[in-house]
Amino acid sequence: MVAIQQNPLHIVGDEDSSKRRQILDGARKVFMDLGFDGASMGEIARSAGVSKGTLYVYFADKSRLFEAIVEAEKIEQGKTAFNFDPGRDVDTTLPEFGRAYITLLCRPGGGSAIRTVMAIAERMPDVGTRFYQHVIVATVDRFAAYLDARVELDGLVIDDTQLAAWQFMQMCQATLFQAFIFQAAPSPSPERIAAVVDSATRVFFAAYRKQAD
Repeated sequence: MVAIQQNPLHIVGDEDSSKRRQILDGARKVFMDLGFDGASMGEIARSAGVSKGTLYVYFADKSRLFEAIVEAEKIEQGKTAFNFDPGRDVDTTLPEFGRAYITLLCRPGGGSAIRTVMAIAERMPDVGTRFYQHVIVATVDRFAAYLDARVELDGLVIDDTQLAAWQFMQMCQATLFQAFIFQAAPSPSPERIAAVVDSATRVFFAAYRKQAD
């Protein structure tokens, strides 16, 4: 996690956290509006409603500020505890996970950090890689491990559980995530999410579940 510089103002506790969130919110808007190259610390300070001096107390430069935005998104996504208890059957777990995953991915305001990371990944590949590995791949790995534990118990035939996990998660995104991330549509309704995830679940089982003789 990006370390905050020593704070000479000795701001602590809730006030410190609130100010940091205020700065990150302002920075997100500037990065989205102006891009990384167009953003300046002065513009970020104005957007956040703080002085440049206060801004530099928290972040040494805009690269560290951007990395903090990525870290904040990782933490936010990590708050959603997907239930991959190997004792739960796939009929219960898959649709529940799919709904929770898409609700998180397409939450109001949640697209800003993802769009920002996508926009800057070419310039700062290390930041893009960390986000990809710690947010996306980490979820796939946990899901694949769950499938490994349930293959025989639930009558599944899966040679590559990593691939199967990716396929299910991508099917759950169908018609929802791209429209949301490109701002062509608002966050999908729970009903729409359920319809897409239920369809993805049926396709998954059609491909990977043994058919009764």
